[in-house]
Amino acid sequence: MCGIAGIFHLETPKPVDPARVEGMCDAIAHRGPDGQGVWTAPGVGLGHRRLSIIDLAGSPQPMASPDGRAMLVFNGEIYNYRELRQELKEAGAHFRTDGDSEVILAAWQRWGPDCVTRLHGMFAFAVYDCDARTLFLARDRLGVKPLYFAPLSDGSLAFGSELKALLAHPLLRREIDPLAVEDYLAWGYVPDHRAILKGVAKLPAGHSLLLRHGAPMPSPRQWWDISFEHRHKGKAADLEAELLHLMRQAVSSRMVADVPLGAFLSGGVDSSSVVALMAEASAQPVRTCSIGFDVAALDESAYASKVAQQYHTDHASRLVSPDDFEAADLLAGMFGEPFADASALPTWRVCQLARESVTVALSGDGADEALAGYRRHMFQYNEDRVRSLLPQGLRGPVFGALGAVYPKADWAPRPLRAKTTLLSLAGDSAEGYACALSVTPPELREGLYSEAFLRLRGDYRAEQPLMDVMRSAPARSGLDRAQYADLKVWLPGDILTKTDRTSMAVSLEAREPLLDHRLLEFAAALPESMRVRSGQGKWLMKQTMRRFLPDDVLYRPKQGFVTPIAQWFRGPLAQTARDIAASTTLARTGWFDTRRMGALVDAHLSGISDNSRLLWQLLMLEKAFVRLGIG
Repeated sequence: MCGIAGIFHLETPKPVDPARVEGMCDAIAHRGPDGQGVWTAPGVGLGHRRLSIIDLAGSPQPMASPDGRAMLVFNGEIYNYRELRQELKEAGAHFRTDGDSEVILAAWQRWGPDCVTRLHGMFAFAVYDCDARTLFLARDRLGVKPLYFAPLSDGSLAFGSELKALLAHPLLRREIDPLAVEDYLAWGYVPDHRAILKGVAKLPAGHSLLLRHGAPMPSPRQWWDISFEHRHKGKAADLEAELLHLMRQAVSSRMVADVPLGAFLSGGVDSSSVVALMAEASAQPVRTCSIGFDVAALDESAYASKVAQQYHTDHASRLVSPDDFEAADLLAGMFGEPFADASALPTWRVCQLARESVTVALSGDGADEALAGYRRHMFQYNEDRVRSLLPQGLRGPVFGALGAVYPKADWAPRPLRAKTTLLSLAGDSAEGYACALSVTPPELREGLYSEAFLRLRGDYRAEQPLMDVMRSAPARSGLDRAQYADLKVWLPGDILTKTDRTSMAVSLEAREPLLDHRLLEFAAALPESMRVRSGQGKWLMKQTMRRFLPDDVLYRPKQGFVTPIAQWFRGPLAQTARDIAASTTLARTGWFDTRRMGALVDAHLSGISDNSRLLWQLLMLEKAFVRLGIG
């Protein structure tokens, strides 16, 4: 696991200052504390920060091919590199190292841009071909590893693992994109189709970019996609066996490392499944870690301990207080862009605990997206059944009118929170799902914005790109489309960004076996009844894991990391909440109605409504603007 950065001149191949590339790498030194390197040639410069995982001493980067005709910088892990290495050796390739980096170089020289289809793993890399005078950038299928890039005024393109690397370049403009603010307030993160700064882009997951000196800037090319159009046929027992085989394969392939390796263990279905399969594949006790909270309603540590005892893991657990708000500044500094998923705080804490004993940790990320594990998936499935019974011409007026007058009741028991459901049923499947995912709904955003911002935003709405993704998805049902959107938008933008930045902040490599693309492709073809059944998501996975895990781990309500931000803003962060409404940083933009912000703060402090998520968003936005030098 590493950090990469570089500069490529699209027009005239001007000299690249090595110190400039080195400065970009220094900005992401936390991603690779074990080594660094810079290589330059006319029109190109590549830089690397290394966290040594495999072939600890033998694979320094930037790495040249044996013939010197190609140069690589690489962030990630290739899990099938040994099989590829053998195939390439049989085809005449020669290797000087034992790691996966040199395999990428050999694959590029043999297959060119199509080499990415042969790679199983998580990666973002750049290969400069000295003969063709091209730079090839690629990102893995799901977007586990990030890659930012930006054209600059001198005709060059800068790229790096994080926005911080680009910010180290003096020619990068620091102008906020107002449409990214709209996206951020809707979702709590800036999705991959945009960046917080104008002119900056993120290479989409499953895409590559081939640049050539003297040629215009091309568009990224998609090299992988997932389809929900097909359905497996067969008995449940046969599908269980296939799923278990794929899970075992995914876990064992991610246990290859030349450094201490362990796993996160929350006590939920996904991390417990990963630990169970690691224990099965390992001759030594698996190292596991978990954190607990000193508030019983938030604490899952008893379930983590139960699984650890069952599999005799070398378990480390730490109790942390949910009153961890002092870490907000540090948290904001980990993400170059505003990021408001408050579960990043406990995720960072468990990464810190893991790093005390291991350098690599396996996580349970991905199973909810792949196998319909979120509660919203069940809602989507049930709502689509209602939509299929009533035509849009009837649903729209009836449910829309009911939703408009039904009171918003976040405080009420779940069955009484009908407003969102009614409004969701009034629209089509994509509109309903976008509404369910939204952190701050459109009407609340409208009231928060100033007239100046509304003019800048124009007709754009943050929900539209997600609805477009759903409507064009290779899928057969509303549930398919929802999961497809999760894999394309939510997963890389929120979940994987959170895990990457919090783990890399402590120089820990996190691996996600349940995001193995072969496992995902199998899950996407499961009949809906194998994903959701009897009010449960991930049905087939839970059936499969019953031989490994107790029912109270498999079938208890999904919890996840919870941060008590509502209580914070009514207690120790009450003054911080008041300061948000009076923020000079946000006020200087002229984009927000400060009186409306003040009213939202007052309503939250008095207990009239829960506006904590929006207040946390505004706090993280303010901190991001300050770090970007805005305001």
